[in-house]
Amino acid sequence: MNNLAASFPQAHRTRAETVRILIAEDDPFSRRFLTRTVAKWGYEVETACDGDEAWEVLRQENAPRLAIIDWVMPGLNGPELCRCVRQQKTSEPAYLIMLTGKGQTADLVEAMEAGADDFATKSTDVRELKARLRAGKRIVELQDDLLRLATRDSLTGLWNRRAILDALDCEVARAERHSTSIGVILADLDRFKQVNDSHGHAAGDAVLAEVAGRMSNALRDYDTIGRYGGEEFLIVLPDPICAEAATVAERIRTAVESKPISYEEQALSVSVSCGVAVSDREQNLDADELIRAADVAMYQAKAQGRNRVNHAPSTDQIGAI
Repeated sequence: MNNLAASFPQAHRTRAETVRILIAEDDPFSRRFLTRTVAKWGYEVETACDGDEAWEVLRQENAPRLAIIDWVMPGLNGPELCRCVRQQKTSEPAYLIMLTGKGQTADLVEAMEAGADDFATKSTDVRELKARLRAGKRIVELQDDLLRLATRDSLTGLWNRRAILDALDCEVARAERHSTSIGVILADLDRFKQVNDSHGHAAGDAVLAEVAGRMSNALRDYDTIGRYGGEEFLIVLPDPICAEAATVAERIRTAVESKPISYEEQALSVSVSCGVAVSDREQNLDADELIRAADVAMYQAKAQGRNRVNHAPSTDQIGAI
């Protein structure tokens, strides 16, 4: 749920999940030995028989975060592969361990300058390799923690304002490249100040967290949601038609009001007003124009009685808002 555009970070793995690792080794015996050994340590192993195959794996959107790379392979060799990986623009870089029969200081320096994170010779004791992988796993987890702090809203767990706006920019750019449409929904909780004033800010936080979960569950796998402001949420819809965007917004509205939210033996009834804006495939609008149009539609929904979905004007009229 809530996947961002392909160039944007995906939802992060939890610590309980098995860490995936790529073993890129052209020698069948060494590849089988490493695969069996590393799998026993609890890693989920993928393999590649040469550098080109390894590059195809590591350039994927959900690539393994750890990799053991042989120096000498057909196609791209180890240093070349490292350079290719480091040239990628990604928020989730792989931790690369170069494995080689070479052991001179110059070889270590060359591997590191090519982009490797660590270096091991083929004569390395498996216990040392296990320790190096454990260190790499800790670094990957630290990177994920830092990314989560930078992109996630701490209360709701949704993407924060900066992240959801980046996601919208990615989808706008994609729509322009492929002449597709894009839609946004602005959803704002109705009379949220009354919740805080009557029941306290702790109750307000509980309401926001529950509403975020309900809205997330109402979305499709390829939609994206983030906390845009205090009680306001922004949903990005890739390539929708107007009716489809309206259906998603209505599903969100219904999910929020479906039942009261329990807080300290109190039942708090909540609702949400939604503004929907969709640009067509012939005249794609920029992110600011879409948000402005959805914002106007959302406030019109408030003025018309709240707890409803309202549509922005047609594409031709949006630019004049």
